[in-house]
Amino acid sequence: MLALFAGLLILATGLAVFYLRARNAWLKRDRAAKAEAQALAARAERAEALLMSEPQLIAVWSGTEDLPLLSGELPGVTISPSRRGLIGTGWLDYHDTRTLEEHIAALRGRGESFHMVARSRHGGYVEADGRAIGGRAVLRLRDVTGDRLELARLADRHRRASEEIEAIRSLLDEAPVPLWLRNANGKLVWVNKAYARAVDAQDENDVLSGDVELLDRPAREEANAARLEGKPFLKRVPAVVGGARRTLDVIDIPSSRGSAGMAIDVSEVETMRADIGRQIEAHVRTLDQLATAVAIFDADQHLTFYNAAFAALWQLDAAFLDGKPTDSEILDRLRAQRRLPEQADFRAWKSKLHEAYRAFEPAEHWWHLPDGRTSRVVTTPNPAGGVTYLFEDVTERIDLEARYKALSRVQGETLENLKEGVAAFGSDGRLRLSNPAFAAIWRLPQEMLEQRPHIDDVVSRCSILFRDEAVWQALKGVITSFGDARHSTDQRMMRVDGTVIDVATVPLPDGGTLATFTDVTDSVNFENALVEKNEALEEAARLKNDFVHHVSYELRSPLTNIIGFVQLMADGAAGPLNEKQRQYAGYIKTSSDALYAIINNILDLATIDAGAMTLDLGKVDIREAMQGVAEAVQPRLAETGVRLEMKASQAIGNFEADGQRVRQVLFNLLSNAIGFSQAGGTVTLSALRKGQEIVFRVEDRGRGISQAVIDRVFDRFESHGGSSGHRGVGLGLSIVRSFVELHGGTVELVSEEGRGTIVTCRFPVDASVHREAAE
Repeated sequence: MLALFAGLLILATGLAVFYLRARNAWLKRDRAAKAEAQALAARAERAEALLMSEPQLIAVWSGTEDLPLLSGELPGVTISPSRRGLIGTGWLDYHDTRTLEEHIAALRGRGESFHMVARSRHGGYVEADGRAIGGRAVLRLRDVTGDRLELARLADRHRRASEEIEAIRSLLDEAPVPLWLRNANGKLVWVNKAYARAVDAQDENDVLSGDVELLDRPAREEANAARLEGKPFLKRVPAVVGGARRTLDVIDIPSSRGSAGMAIDVSEVETMRADIGRQIEAHVRTLDQLATAVAIFDADQHLTFYNAAFAALWQLDAAFLDGKPTDSEILDRLRAQRRLPEQADFRAWKSKLHEAYRAFEPAEHWWHLPDGRTSRVVTTPNPAGGVTYLFEDVTERIDLEARYKALSRVQGETLENLKEGVAAFGSDGRLRLSNPAFAAIWRLPQEMLEQRPHIDDVVSRCSILFRDEAVWQALKGVITSFGDARHSTDQRMMRVDGTVIDVATVPLPDGGTLATFTDVTDSVNFENALVEKNEALEEAARLKNDFVHHVSYELRSPLTNIIGFVQLMADGAAGPLNEKQRQYAGYIKTSSDALYAIINNILDLATIDAGAMTLDLGKVDIREAMQGVAEAVQPRLAETGVRLEMKASQAIGNFEADGQRVRQVLFNLLSNAIGFSQAGGTVTLSALRKGQEIVFRVEDRGRGISQAVIDRVFDRFESHGGSSGHRGVGLGLSIVRSFVELHGGTVELVSEEGRGTIVTCRFPVDASVHREAAE
C-alpha cells in the first residue's frame, strides 16, 4: 500500500509539472495568436479601407460554391447574391449581361482572366475585372470615371456604331432595289447585290472593277450637277434592268464624301396606276350616268366623290360639293333647306345614320321628304374606311305600286261588272280568266269555267248558238298560234237567235290571247238608223250650201246694179233730185252697201269652209290701214254721234299680212263697237308692236255683253243687240276670228255689262311663216 501510495504521489507530481509546463507553452502560443490576430485584423481593416476608398464591388467564389462572397458597393446598384450569381439582377443591358455571364463562367471553370467595360441600365459604365487568386474566382466591379469614362463611352459608341453600320450594310446589300455609293469624283465605290443583278454583272466587285453604270449618261450628268450644287437628285428615268426596259425612280443624295443613291422600279406601279386611272375614269363616267345618286365619303367623313344625280337630287351647288364638305355639313345644309325628313331629335337621327362609319354591313333607310318624295338610302361601309351612300328616288315606284294595286282592284271590279264578255286564254289554249258577262253571252255554266277548259271545249259549247265553223276555226287558230307575228283580229257573229256579237282578239305579251265578246245588236240597229239619218242630213246641208252660194251670187249681181244706179242718181247723172229724193237715194245706198257686205261675208265664210280661202300677203302699213278703216266708218260715226280715237306709235311700221283682210277685220270690229256705243261715246282703235306680234285693240264704253252670251259671240248668225238698237246677222265677229286665225293669230274678247267691250286681235309679224308651218 505504501509503495502504491508513493507511486501515485510521484505520478501526480510529474503530471502537475507537465501540466504547468504545457500551460505556460499554451499561454505563450495564445498570446502569440492573439497578437497575430490583431495584426491580421489591422491588415484586414487597412485592406477594407483601401478597398472602400473607391466605389467598387468584389465578388469571390470559393471552390464550387454558387453563392459568392460580396464586398464593397456600387452607387445605384443593388445586388442580392443568388444561385445565378450577379447577373440576374437586371442592372446591365442585355448584350453586356450575356458577355459578362460567359466571362464569369470561363473564370470559374478554367481560371481565365478577363477585363471588360459594360454599360449599365442607369446610363453609366462599369469596369469588370476577373482574376483567379488562391484557388478562388475574384470579380471586381467598379465605376468608370474621368478620362476612362469618356474613353469607355467612345469605345461603346464606336462598337455600337460599327454594329449598326454592319447591320445596315448587310441590310442594304440584301435590299431588292439597286443601291450605290459614289466618291467625290462620281466614281462607284460600293454597290449592293441588286445593283449587280440589274446590270447583269457576276458580283459587286465585277461592277466596281468595270465601273458598270445602271443609269444612262444624261441621267448621271444631271445627278452630278445636282450633287455639285448640294441638291438631291430626284427624277423618274427609263433604264435597262436585267435586259428589260423599265422605269426607275432615282434618288441620289449628296454627302461630304460623294453621294448615295437608289433606284426603285416603278414600271408595274406606273402600269397599275394607269390601269387604275382608266378604271376610275370609267367608273366615274358610269356612275355619272346613273339615275341613282351616289356619294362617297372617306374615313374622316369628307366627300370624295359624287355623281350628277346626287347634285340634282338634293339641288346642291357644285362649288360647295367640290370643296369636299363633311357628311355632317351636307346634312345640316339639307336640313336648313327643308330637304330632309322632319325629325324630333335631329342630332340623335344623324348620329344613328353615322353608325355606318363603324359598321361592317350595309344598312337601308327610307326617307320621306317634306316635298312628298320618298328616297331609299343605302349606306355601305368601305373597306378602307368611309361610307358610300346610294340615294334612289322611289317616289314614282311606290306611287306606281300603289296605283298598280288600286288599278288591279279597279280592273277586277270593272271586269266583273263589264257588259262585254272577256276571256283570257293562255299559250296552251286553256281559259285563265273570264267575267260573268262572257258566261252570260254564251250561256256557259260557272262550274265549267272554273275548271279552266280548253278552247276546243269552249267552242263546242258556243257552237250551239253560232254554227259558222270557219269563224270558230279562225278564232282557235289565233288563240293557239305560236307564230312570231301575232296580230289583233276583229270579227262579227250573227247568232241563230238574231243577236249580233263583235269578237276582238288581242295577243298578250306572255303568249296568251285576250278575247272580248260584245253584244252590239242594239248598236247595229241604231247604226243603221243613224246612217240613214246622216245621209239625209248631209243631203240637206249640201242643198243649204248650194242654196246659199246660189242665192249669194244671184243677189250680188242685181245688188251691184242697184248700188251703181243709186250712185248715178245721187250724183245727178239722170237729172237733178230734190232734197227728199236725194235723202231716199242715200238710204237706198246705205242699205245696199250693208247688204253687199253681208253677202260678201257669207261668200267669204263659204270659201273658208271649203278650204279655198287664200291670203294675198304683202307689207301692210299699220297706221295707213287704221286710217283707211277710220275713213270707211266716218258715215256711221256721223250718224250715231260716236267719236273715234286712234292710238299708234309713229314708228310702229308695217308687218306681213293680207291688207284687205286686215282692214276687213278692223272695219267689222269698229262697226260692232260703234253700233253698241251710245251717242256721244268714244271708240278707241289702238295698235302696238309686242315682240313678234302686232296687237290691234278696239275698245268701246257701251252697254257690254252679258256673260250668258259672251261664249257664243263668235258663232255664226249669233246676234245679241239687246237694248242697244244694233242687231245684225251675226257674221261680223265670226269673219274676224276666221281671218285672224288664217293669219296664225288669235282673238280675245273681254266685256262687262255697263262697262263696255274690248276686242284684242294678235297678228304674227310675218304671216308667211305660219302659212309655211301649216303647209
